[in-house]
Amino acid sequence: MLKKFNRFFAWPSELRAAGVMSMNYRNYQIIGKNNKRNLYPLVDDKAKTKLLARRFGINTPQLIGIIETQHAVKDFLNIVHSHSDFVIKPAQGSGGKGVLVIQEYTPDRFITASQKVLSYQEVYQHISNILSGLYSLGGKYDSALLEEVVHFSTRFKSYSFQGIPDVRVIVYRGYPVLAMMRLATKESGGRANLHQGAVGVGLDIQTGRAIAAVQHDKPVFYHPDTHADLMEIQVPFWREHLKIAMQGFEMSGLGYLGADIVLDQERGPMMLELNARPGLAIQIANNCGLRKKLKKIEKEFPSDLDIESRLNLVLKSYS
Repeated sequence: MLKKFNRFFAWPSELRAAGVMSMNYRNYQIIGKNNKRNLYPLVDDKAKTKLLARRFGINTPQLIGIIETQHAVKDFLNIVHSHSDFVIKPAQGSGGKGVLVIQEYTPDRFITASQKVLSYQEVYQHISNILSGLYSLGGKYDSALLEEVVHFSTRFKSYSFQGIPDVRVIVYRGYPVLAMMRLATKESGGRANLHQGAVGVGLDIQTGRAIAAVQHDKPVFYHPDTHADLMEIQVPFWREHLKIAMQGFEMSGLGYLGADIVLDQERGPMMLELNARPGLAIQIANNCGLRKKLKKIEKEFPSDLDIESRLNLVLKSYS
């Protein structure tokens, strides 16, 4: 557990002693040494991630279609005509930016997950903005993905405001290290982004039970909008969640990654996306530093085991 400091700051030596991983250490010692540059496009481009996941048999939201040119934007209604709802997202976006969830629609009226009513022209313009790179990493020209909507499990209905709760699992050299559930709030605009005010709930890596929770890096015990007791969270199908995260390592080749997983009402745990540069807030949500966890894996955990063997090892002995 992280030491409780009675000051508004801590010396770098104190943070290192507590096992806290800094941004520089993550970038140069972990990402730089474990993630080959040529593999980044496999996770930075969500279209490539989704197609690769399908090849590996990993459960993901169905890809309805891809729009790659401005000329093709006018065809988006034809692409989704057989679906009663759909999601529009940038292939190279990050932090949930540019994601638009359409819950119901007619040819000229679209209702979002937040119950906002949009016109055809507004949705058309949103897709056009995605292609122009408004939401992409580095402002590069992008593609727009049209996906099926995740109908998230009612198990967590009282723990999230409008948005879909997801589980972030950090995987190092094929082993799950830390996990948290991210819960949307009114402040975060229905997005599960901790920097925008979402709640992060640290999860026990062996059981999927809540062990701590934070909002704006401060401890919380109840959801700020629904007032649900966060310490009662228990993620079902936990073994399946961890296995999906571990498959992200197998399919991408990245030695350090974050896997985002959602729980669908009908289809169970599904991989939403992978991240080659997962943030460090998960340490605060778990009240636990990453450095010692990673060192333990390097020294004690075999690198030549298959997924099931690694998973059994984590569930049995990791602490």
